[in-house]
Amino acid sequence: MNVDSRSKLNRLLSAWQPGTVAVSRWLQSEGAYQQLVHGYEKSRWIRRIGHGAFVRVDDNVEWSGALHALQVQLEMPVHAGAKTALQLQGYGHYLPMGKGGMISLFASSGTRLPAWFRHYDWGVTFRYVATTLFADNPDIGLTEKKLVNCSITISAPERAIMEVLYLVPKDQSFDEALLLMEGLTLLRPHLIQSLLEQCHSIKVKRLFMVLAETCNHSWLKKLDLSKVDFGKGKRMIIKGGRLDSKYGITVPDTESGWQSVAKTV
Repeated sequence: MNVDSRSKLNRLLSAWQPGTVAVSRWLQSEGAYQQLVHGYEKSRWIRRIGHGAFVRVDDNVEWSGALHALQVQLEMPVHAGAKTALQLQGYGHYLPMGKGGMISLFASSGTRLPAWFRHYDWGVTFRYVATTLFADNPDIGLTEKKLVNCSITISAPERAIMEVLYLVPKDQSFDEALLLMEGLTLLRPHLIQSLLEQCHSIKVKRLFMVLAETCNHSWLKKLDLSKVDFGKGKRMIIKGGRLDSKYGITVPDTESGWQSVAKTV
């Protein structure tokens, strides 16, 4: 490797955050074009993990470092949401997040993750949800989370719990959703109000209110539900459940454990 190439490599490694993936677009923006990248790879400074994606040799890159690349380098509208976002902010501490855990990623409808992200073994299982839940304002309720080596965009607790409810009942149990709601005593009413007004899911809005009222959270008093569209007609979320007459949505009955869980909150 000549002096110029080594100098460019040093600048590249200085700009490259440890623990993150670098994609071809970013490498080129740093002056590392295809021929140089090939040379760095041949010299074992960097390692290819898929088409157009690289990590530094001997670097420990986890899913968050890959998500950082999607968000910052590729500017993709994808974020960590639902239970994953809640745990990253100190809620739902009993939920697994280590090796083999489930990571929930949410994105705008039609967003497709690159092959290198989908096919690489990150040591976790991804639940990927591309949805129109907040299509009119896709950035509402998102926040930055500083990790050891990088920052990633995740859902604030107010949005994250609505994403949890979006997964009910197919990919998320009622009982766990209620337990998560129980711990959300300090949510911001103004953000909840905005989220409820802009949420496209009638099911999510109705279920959110049923769980919040079951937990009797104090921030409920500051909401103006006259501005929220709860739709018309009944919604059946679970067969054989009981109908919540106020919000017109079925929830598990006593036998399925809903009310027994509610008694603990």
